[in-house]
Amino acid sequence: MKFKTRLFVSIWLIGLILWPWSAMADEGMWMPHQMKMLNLEQLGLKMNPGDLYRLDGTGLMSAIVNLGGGTGEFVSPEGLILTNHHVAFGAVQRAASKEHDYITDGFLARTRAEEIRAQGYTADILLGYEEVTARVLARVKPNLTPLQKYEAIEKAINQIVTEAEKKGPDIRASIASMYSGNQYFLYRFKRIKDIRVVYVPPQDLGNYGGETDNWIWPRHTCDFSFLRAYVSKDGVGADYSPDNVPYQPKAFLKLSLDGVQEGDFTFVVGYPGRTYRNHTAVEIESDLESMVKRIAEFKDIIDFVEKASQGNKEAEIRYASMVKGLYNSLKNMEGKVEGMKKIDLIAKKKEQEKEFMAWVNLSPERQVKYGQVLVQMADFMKRYEGYVAKNELLSSIMSPYFGSTVLSQAYTIYRTVNERQKPDKDREPAYQDRNFPYIKQRIQLAERGYVFETDREFFKHQLKKMMGLPAEKIPAAFQALMAQGSEKAIDDYVDSLYQETQLGLPEKRLALLQLKPAELLKTNDPFIRLAADLEKELKVVREGSKAWAQEWQDIKKTYEAAWLEMKDGKLAPDANSTIRFTYGLVEGYSPRDAVVYKPITTLKGVMEKETGTEPFHVPAKLKELYRQRDFGRFEDQQLKDVPSCFLNTTNVTGGNSGSPTLNAKGEQVGIIFDMTYESVISDYYIIPEWQRSISVDIRYVLFVTEKFSGAANVMKELGF
Repeated sequence: MKFKTRLFVSIWLIGLILWPWSAMADEGMWMPHQMKMLNLEQLGLKMNPGDLYRLDGTGLMSAIVNLGGGTGEFVSPEGLILTNHHVAFGAVQRAASKEHDYITDGFLARTRAEEIRAQGYTADILLGYEEVTARVLARVKPNLTPLQKYEAIEKAINQIVTEAEKKGPDIRASIASMYSGNQYFLYRFKRIKDIRVVYVPPQDLGNYGGETDNWIWPRHTCDFSFLRAYVSKDGVGADYSPDNVPYQPKAFLKLSLDGVQEGDFTFVVGYPGRTYRNHTAVEIESDLESMVKRIAEFKDIIDFVEKASQGNKEAEIRYASMVKGLYNSLKNMEGKVEGMKKIDLIAKKKEQEKEFMAWVNLSPERQVKYGQVLVQMADFMKRYEGYVAKNELLSSIMSPYFGSTVLSQAYTIYRTVNERQKPDKDREPAYQDRNFPYIKQRIQLAERGYVFETDREFFKHQLKKMMGLPAEKIPAAFQALMAQGSEKAIDDYVDSLYQETQLGLPEKRLALLQLKPAELLKTNDPFIRLAADLEKELKVVREGSKAWAQEWQDIKKTYEAAWLEMKDGKLAPDANSTIRFTYGLVEGYSPRDAVVYKPITTLKGVMEKETGTEPFHVPAKLKELYRQRDFGRFEDQQLKDVPSCFLNTTNVTGGNSGSPTLNAKGEQVGIIFDMTYESVISDYYIIPEWQRSISVDIRYVLFVTEKFSGAANVMKELGF
């Protein structure tokens, strides 16, 4: 669930535009300060709502951490973090080898000294947030072009973030736009950079059901892992050091063995990625077309990588995270496309727009402010799709998912070296000094995610797909090659790139980062030259993308303002990777005629699915525990079994993976790891009767930790 499915033409458009809006005013992903509107105690909350978020960091929400694409939660006073198996998967994959296959076998550190580094992982702990709309928009003057407006806002954001981060060496700040620029909020975090793996169950449990069961109910996956956060001895978030000590959070969650029953009130706190419920009909038409195209593309890439890695254990390990992510996104998109067609979402949106315009036309003042917004959006999307068609290949070729990892590395080096010649405040945010350590880290960790020879063949494969395209759609750097119309010419060209490059070595890539632009070009590395050629076009596209992004946001801002007015402000902003609260009941559902799903699965279901082979292979020890009915304190007295997973009606999406599911008293009873296939459409539109989130039951987590793995040290730390 951690990979997003909304795919823009330009990688620089990601995150630039937000499309917030909830299909139903009483459903959504709420910001902490908005919870007072929800009457939570009347809905079933049995704890003091004021204890959920406190400015001093002792509230329950302060126990929730952003793991960068996923969520985790502190569950002990010694910095122990509970999250999903698939959220921790990248760390396990990077640490794995043929000799130590942690992906297949799992990992358990029985002492602190045995914990292994979760390379590339950070944990951001929320310190507080505040509205800064006036400060962000202070530089915006009348009659600015979209590009000038974008740059004015970007400059203001950079200044505010820089000021906030001066308050401590481990302070990380960000500004998020809500309601498409109607509001801006500054978020301040304590960033912990030393994260270690404590316990990960074997893949047979942590990914039970694999892609067959992904997004599907009933589910029996034990999708969890334990990590630990470390800081320097003076409590500062610092790089890895053997001298670092476990972080002591101000708040951590209590795990409950009380379990859940159908009808119980539950809530989820986490960092959901993106939703698009405020899309107009024309935007959804564009997204639908894009997803259909991406589905075919993802299938082709998965097929290539799996065939290329077959029989090569090292390659399988290195590409495991990529393939897992592609499969996840693929099935999610398939569910969205199916759901959109099943409910005729475009027709629903058009009907909704008629109701919207009827409200607008009731007032002459509203007609002036909002009367043309849908016409403006239709005109914009028509123009934007032409821009997309022209620049799609150029924008995607730099991604290791769609092009070459080595080329992606070359481009990162080229851009970084050139950006670092500017004053820090004038650089693109991604290349500012605050992000330089993470650039170096990505360059180092790239080595754990690809194989040089496979990358070469994949680049050939992707370039050959350009053959036959109109010249205007082909990046200028490849037009002469494509004009030859020869697959052999492509093979020879790519072979020469890989034979002559120095970029296969991570230490060489890191060394190149320290050069001046002229020195970098003098290395005469063919991939650096190619990156420089591509940048000539990409620079133009990047500037254009900013202008397009701002024009799009300005139209959406007007549209969002209208909805806020119509809903009298009681409207949850769409997800944008900031902390959110969502609530719901434990409840089953009926996806189609004569099919009714119960809300809780058990260990019995794990055994019923067992086939003896992946993805339904049950470890012998778990079979024996079940045969002996050795359930201990984790047995549900009504079910007479260990509960494995459960459903509730909360509102989650990618990024929520690893979020705690809490009971009415604020105790953790589960971990979010998925949505049902029928409810993935909720990123665009909520269908209440289908809207279900899937959690692994905390009792299954603890049962596997104690009974299956014998992790007494972890159980003791958790207070059991």
